[in-house]
Amino acid sequence: MSADPYEVLGVPRSATSDEIRKAYRKLAKAHHPDLNPGDKAAEERFKAAASAYDILNDPEKRRRFDAGEIDASGAERPQHQYYRSYAGGPQGEPYASDAGYADFLDDEALASILRGARRRGPLRGRDVGYRLRVDFLTAVNGGSARVMLPDGRSIEVAVPPGTEDGRTLRLKGEGEPGRDGGEPGDALVEIEVAPHKFFTREGDDIHLTLPVSLAEAVLGSEVPVPTPTGAVSMKLPKGANSGTKLRLRGKGAARREGGRGDEYVTLSIALPDKPDADLEAFVSGWAGAGYDPRGKLGL
Repeated sequence: MSADPYEVLGVPRSATSDEIRKAYRKLAKAHHPDLNPGDKAAEERFKAAASAYDILNDPEKRRRFDAGEIDASGAERPQHQYYRSYAGGPQGEPYASDAGYADFLDDEALASILRGARRRGPLRGRDVGYRLRVDFLTAVNGGSARVMLPDGRSIEVAVPPGTEDGRTLRLKGEGEPGRDGGEPGDALVEIEVAPHKFFTREGDDIHLTLPVSLAEAVLGSEVPVPTPTGAVSMKLPKGANSGTKLRLRGKGAARREGGRGDEYVTLSIALPDKPDADLEAFVSGWAGAGYDPRGKLGL
């Protein structure tokens, strides 16, 4: 018998959807088979957490579980009622107590009915949850990745363009097998997007801090800029400063409905790693040496 999903995830019955999701993600990350190779106990805890999340993450399944209509595995609970009769009593006669009543079904008959209910027809297999870490550019541009299953098989997952961290992909028929001829469940693959070494993402837009030389910033120039689809050339205006933000239209993350977001490039003036005598001589004789960069701060 499957354990109570609330107990498995360690949440109260009043838990919100966000609390349930956070609890599941924490357990899935701790007990994922990829992170615990050969650990059968961790594998079982991972499966239990996925099964519990499948029930509680679906509002209708959660309602039905709370109402006692399905059990913790998602299987239908037989609905029955007990009939009582009173030997020799006239039909409809009220009684002040249960004395003299008898259950219409005894234990053996009830067990037989329950067995018959379980054989009533084919049952669909349970959905199974997995977590898949993909690299940043695969999520932004689309691509594929493979997820390892507990039985040793691997499934290639098509990652749609613009996939965001936390998105769940459904793989039809890759869950647990059905019973009595029922169709298999699905695999629910939650995507975890790995961070990039210099790109960050906000919605469909990509952000980048770009180092530029003092000469490039002062004189203006064209410089190469990385984007998720490859480097492009960008023109810097004369007198560009650190913190200046420029936009590259259509160079952000792919959108589900088509097109792409934008890329925002923040300039950062970078001086040489080692002292430069020519630069020092120029700055020493610079006519604007009296410029106060902190004047606007009142310092």
